Amino acid sequence: MATKRRDSKGRILKAGESQRADGMYMYRYTDAGGVRRTVYSWRLVGTDKLPAGKKAGEPLRELEKLLIRDADDGIESFTAKKKTLDDFFHKYMSMKKELKSSTRSAYIQVYNIYIKDVFGSYSISSIKYSDIKQFYLSMFHEKGLKPNTVHTVNTVLCPIFTLAVRDGYIRVNPAHQVYAELKKQNRWGQDKRHALTKDQQQMFIDFIRRSPKYTRVLNLFTVLLGTGCRVGEIIGLRWDDCNFEENLISINHNMTFRKPENEKKMRFLVSTPKTEAGTRVIPMLREVKSALLNERLRQMAEGFNQTEVDGFTNFIFHTKRGNLYTDSSIDMIIRRIIRDCNAEETAAAKAQQRKPILLPHFSVHNLRHTFCTRFCENETNLKIIQEIMGHANISTTMDVYNEATMEKKKASFENLEGKITIG
Repeated sequence: MATKRRDSKGRILKAGESQRADGMYMYRYTDAGGVRRTVYSWRLVGTDKLPAGKKAGEPLRELEKLLIRDADDGIESFTAKKKTLDDFFHKYMSMKKELKSSTRSAYIQVYNIYIKDVFGSYSISSIKYSDIKQFYLSMFHEKGLKPNTVHTVNTVLCPIFTLAVRDGYIRVNPAHQVYAELKKQNRWGQDKRHALTKDQQQMFIDFIRRSPKYTRVLNLFTVLLGTGCRVGEIIGLRWDDCNFEENLISINHNMTFRKPENEKKMRFLVSTPKTEAGTRVIPMLREVKSALLNERLRQMAEGFNQTEVDGFTNFIFHTKRGNLYTDSSIDMIIRRIIRDCNAEETAAAKAQQRKPILLPHFSVHNLRHTFCTRFCENETNLKIIQEIMGHANISTTMDVYNEATMEKKKASFENLEGKITIG
């Protein structure tokens, strides 16, 4: 009968266990990939006293339980300790061949700005649910970032862990449902864009029209408010996309300003529309057609844009210096218009001894929402609204429609007073 191996305390050691001359315990096993591995600990069980001057760690038999479970489940835990989140992010991005260059750049930018310095060097198996939850809470409470930003970070981070789970390196995704739980617990809602009221929209355009300082951008904002296009679609709009005989605008590409992967500088990029539904044809309103023709007449006198981006030329809108606009540059113009318009209105209200009517702060993206709201106020066919707006999902259209028609619903019920008898 074979003699059972014992440790220095006389305890019987299990298969794979041994103790070195210096007292350290070892456990040899075969991992999920069929490779022989060894783990070490200064303690066999949790009640063992740690030798003086030695580094604390999990008892050997606690490690064994985890390793046996991992092996049974096909989890390559040993390799996972040597692979970082950075490694899996690069692997994840290398397989996302379908991403447009602009979307790829956006993913990389989000990872580099918010995630890399926090978790990039961590082993994929060491990041826990509580780490992710604390990270998201810190973004919101300590850094003052909006729930939308946290949601964007989660959109990038969660699928990286999903890849590690599917590859058999970790058992569960530590980011799974974290954002959803925090959203519910903290009553976070996606920041909702609000449309300008009819009066605010009129005030905004009237100020631009009469202001020598801003009159140059009147045509740009008329087209934005009169088409409901995404800002990238208008920045990239070309004369070739406008059919003045049929009064139609073809939306077939999108312009972004980003730093492409493996490049050091930001530059303009042309891509297909955001979604398949984004490729569409929009009828020209009379004011939109007039604005485009006025812009063409001005450029016939001053000169047309000479910029070329990814083989595309003949862009309609550009700055005084001949540069293309970016969404941030348009937002800057909007902030200045709001500032100057409100200053003028404040002075006028003071002189007339009345309360000023001020423009709220908003971005260029609110102009698309404003057009959609005006459209919903005057059109009941949701399918037509969806197609013109380029919404991939009808629920997006319905959300705007329901909000836009609430006042009409209230007015309708007011007209019912005295006409419907309940009892």
